[in-house]
Amino acid sequence: MAFVYRRWRLLLVLNVLALAGFVTFWARCNTARALHPAEPDVPAAAAAAAHRLPGNGTAQGPGVSHEVLLKRLSSLEDVVYRQLNGLSKSLGLIEGFGGRGKGGLAATLSPTEETDAKHLKEKYGYNAYLSDRISLDRMIPDYRPSKCRQVSYSRDLPQISLIFIFVNEALSVILRSVHTAVNHTPAHLLKEIILVDDNSDDEQLKRPLEEYVNRRYPGLVKIVRNQKREGLIRARIEGWKAATAEVTGFFDAHVEFTAQWAEPVLARIKEDHKRIILPSIDNIKYDNFEVERYENSAHGYNWELWCMYISPPKEWWDEGDTSAPIRTPAMIGCSFVANRDYFGKLGLLDSGMDVYGGENIELGIRVWMCGGSMEVLPCSRVAHIARMKKPYHNNIALHMRRNALRVAEVWMDEYKSSVYLAWNIPMENHGIDYGDISQRVALRKSLQCKNFQWYLDNVYPEMRRYKNTLFYGEIRNSKVSHLCMDQGIRENHTAILHPCHGWGPQIGRYTKEAHLFLGSLGSTGEDTRCVVDDQINRLPQLLNCDKVTIVKQKTWDFSQNEAIINRATGRCLEVVPANAPFGHLLVLQPCSGQKWTFKNTMKQ
Repeated sequence: MAFVYRRWRLLLVLNVLALAGFVTFWARCNTARALHPAEPDVPAAAAAAAHRLPGNGTAQGPGVSHEVLLKRLSSLEDVVYRQLNGLSKSLGLIEGFGGRGKGGLAATLSPTEETDAKHLKEKYGYNAYLSDRISLDRMIPDYRPSKCRQVSYSRDLPQISLIFIFVNEALSVILRSVHTAVNHTPAHLLKEIILVDDNSDDEQLKRPLEEYVNRRYPGLVKIVRNQKREGLIRARIEGWKAATAEVTGFFDAHVEFTAQWAEPVLARIKEDHKRIILPSIDNIKYDNFEVERYENSAHGYNWELWCMYISPPKEWWDEGDTSAPIRTPAMIGCSFVANRDYFGKLGLLDSGMDVYGGENIELGIRVWMCGGSMEVLPCSRVAHIARMKKPYHNNIALHMRRNALRVAEVWMDEYKSSVYLAWNIPMENHGIDYGDISQRVALRKSLQCKNFQWYLDNVYPEMRRYKNTLFYGEIRNSKVSHLCMDQGIRENHTAILHPCHGWGPQIGRYTKEAHLFLGSLGSTGEDTRCVVDDQINRLPQLLNCDKVTIVKQKTWDFSQNEAIINRATGRCLEVVPANAPFGHLLVLQPCSGQKWTFKNTMKQ
């Protein structure tokens, strides 16, 4: 196991080193005296005493050996460590490299402890009770490709400010983020750590946190406290304002760092300051803190702008080097690193967005369209807790939808219609106030950015495109307007009726090719399935459109408030009373004049 440099040891042993230098100088001076006759006015006893070590008074020859000095410094470090370890003990926490969860293994609680842990798990979205019993310094597996371990990096790399955002986070989780960052970031590269408190309520995150970091890492850790809750996006901007290093790294405050995570990131940014770098993410399971390796991935998104892991681009696979940087269209958002000045000139994050959600996609789109790049580094790995409960708001989708519309209106040109479609929102008179976007529009103009078509063609060609839509949204029948066409249980491959709610399973889409799709929009994977009359079943089938070889079976004649008629059979989609869920069944039968309506008409 590689030696782990501890920043706190270096800071607190500086005085000891100065003393050691003085002792060495003193010893060498006295060595010189031993090699030359003592002056007549210097007592012989004093000359003899000069050869004795200060500790045990035993003569050691003509000077203090380097090995002896190192041994004494090590002893002093142990004394300092024991004193600092007491700081964590006073908080009920532990340090060192042993204990539960060692090596990233699953940690366990006794049945009694499990009962005590339940409340904290519900509060934080992870097992905070268990976290308090896992060392703040625990080592986790090194999941880097083997080639990464053979790379050596120059010491002449830019310094970094690490910025952690938290709101009502468990103290042990925050401190483990800090400890492992210090343990695994070379001291000469780590300029500072900035903790941004987005107006937390927990008392342990006030004075106890401040006293601990000030005594444990004097001069290294700053705490910025928002006077009101701003949300993750604006809190990160506050952290950027407080940072002073050439490079800024933004992280959730529930991560753990691994060996040599920083050097490859800083080397890539030094090579090109317009790169935004994403360490590869591994997973810390929220219930037992086991570390799980995630495969090398790029970061993508769907048309609602929810982020997701996607396969690296074809050229990365063709290269055959699993340690190579991965081009990525966007980022998951829990960690990214950027040159501080470049990030500022690029426009930071969109402060007009609320809480979080969408800002990670917007940044990816913006950096590519405006002359920079974004990449995932397999040689840099950080583990992240995927919480079962998110902070700030129980229904983050409300903020996400608003933020997504800002992204669409500023950056997506004619493709913005796909965002409205995915969220089932009319493109006009939707009643959603997404705020003033004039500054972001001006930013795009001043940066002389490319168009979104270029971005899709060159950066995210895997993204499915939906510019052929005529009508979209819930599909209602005039006879039973409280029920909507729904994709039902996916495995049944059958369209059904269900009480209207307007979310993914009920998003219908009628295209210029006269195809009728049902379900959430696809992105890079399997597409939405289309409604098919297979000329056999009475029930309409939901199938992969690309695999339906008889074109007329998947082709329908339709206009708003008219019948939906299949071109292969002439049968209509209609509703009949039945002994079925919700009292009606969706069937294919001879047309009786029933009419259908889509909620929205696409603006052409």
